[in-house]
Amino acid sequence: MKIKNTTLLLLSITVTEGAGIIGSFFTVPAIPTWYATIAKPSFNPPNWIFAPVWTLLFFLMGISLYLVWTSAKREKAHALNVFWIHLAVNILWSLFFFGLRSPILGFIDILILLSLIAYTMQLFERINRWAMYLLIPYFLWTTCATVLNLAIVFLN
Repeated sequence: MKIKNTTLLLLSITVTEGAGIIGSFFTVPAIPTWYATIAKPSFNPPNWIFAPVWTLLFFLMGISLYLVWTSAKREKAHALNVFWIHLAVNILWSLFFFGLRSPILGFIDILILLSLIAYTMQLFERINRWAMYLLIPYFLWTTCATVLNLAIVFLN
């Protein structure tokens, strides 16, 4: 049983970190090129902060996913489905904003993402409160990213 749980924990973290890696395929090439040329607000964080913050957030998401995945509660199936959808929408933001160089599409996506994070948190809380608590930093960071994305839309 312990090996199974360790495997599920590692798989949960790997899947969420993998989403970050997929997103980085769109993000990393655009940072020194397109992103460097667009107008950004004065509160834009330095570029170096994004990778460690997102790595930590995806790690916390992975632990949160694990707590729900290993729960015996019946309602976990719906919560997990919403989680997978939200993770795909997270990846799409990088595609829209950086890959397609469209802050407007990115903004539309991040609004959907923010609502899906909130819904995921609500569903996770019913299953495991710690799973919900682990998503709070992600929700807060994404809220800030939403404001930043909107500012970039207006400035460009």
